[in-house]
Amino acid sequence: MKKLVILILSVLLLAACSSGKASNSADYPSKNIEIVAPASPGGGWDLTARSVQKILKDNKLVKSNVNVINKPGGGGEVGWNYLHSKDSHNLAVNSSLLLTNNLLGQSKLTHKDFTPLATLATEWQAIAVSVNSPYKSINDLMEQIKKDPNSIKIGVGPGLGNDDHLAFVQVADMKGITPTDLNFLVYDGGGGDVVTALMGNHVDAVTTSLSEVKDQHLAGKLRILTVSSDKTLEELEDVPTLQEEGIDMVFPHWRGIMGPPDMTEEEIKYWDEKLTEMVKTDEWKKLLENNDWDDFYQNSEETKAFFDEQEKLYKDLINDSGLVK
Repeated sequence: MKKLVILILSVLLLAACSSGKASNSADYPSKNIEIVAPASPGGGWDLTARSVQKILKDNKLVKSNVNVINKPGGGGEVGWNYLHSKDSHNLAVNSSLLLTNNLLGQSKLTHKDFTPLATLATEWQAIAVSVNSPYKSINDLMEQIKKDPNSIKIGVGPGLGNDDHLAFVQVADMKGITPTDLNFLVYDGGGGDVVTALMGNHVDAVTTSLSEVKDQHLAGKLRILTVSSDKTLEELEDVPTLQEEGIDMVFPHWRGIMGPPDMTEEEIKYWDEKLTEMVKTDEWKKLLENNDWDDFYQNSEETKAFFDEQEKLYKDLINDSGLVK
């Protein structure tokens, strides 16, 4: 009898210990939802988190309150470490930095330490030159780099190893150029400083997000040579995609949302349903249009497979770039 009592108490103790992280799926969500923006207010991660919060609430897609909390630092690392210790009522916005931080040895966390819920949207990469540049196409630019890599200074920011850098590495590699020969100049201030450097003729080309150069291209202040999208973009019908230039690659700059590890199948299903509804709303479509983002929705299962695919791509690109010895 004494052994039976001890066994029952042990089971109850284990249940009590585990209840701090798990939730009763039947009642999920049973308290406020918190979305972590792993950056300061004002950037893309913050905008994504606050847009998801607003659209979920405005359309009454979730019954609980939804709050956004900013956890900046370490290229997402601070926010994602915070999420890792939380329960399933906490979510976080992510991007490719979740993968590259680990591949570059800057984080022990991988995408497998979280529960993928959705890929939501993407921006596209652009490669641009000044309006007076002799290079009229991406192939012209790559031919010159192939002849003399040091003759072309390529502006990138805020550091190497991000999408802006690795997209250019992939283009160069596909054109038979050794990526470690590329002459990058890094601008800590990011896309804005990179574009300023191009306008001031301090660099010969830049690789950056499309949103950083679109307005200047439309105003005739610089020339976008190519974009990494899978099709020609509205308002930029004069700009060919990489594929249209014979370079068979598409490079999304995606953002998504994930939960802590060990979410239940019922909880994952809940977010599959809610986020599928959210991306169909007019508000979400307007958000994409206003920010030059494209729909890139993938559900939890599709996002899990996408992470595996992207991890392999980024691992190869980082190795090619020479960032990891």
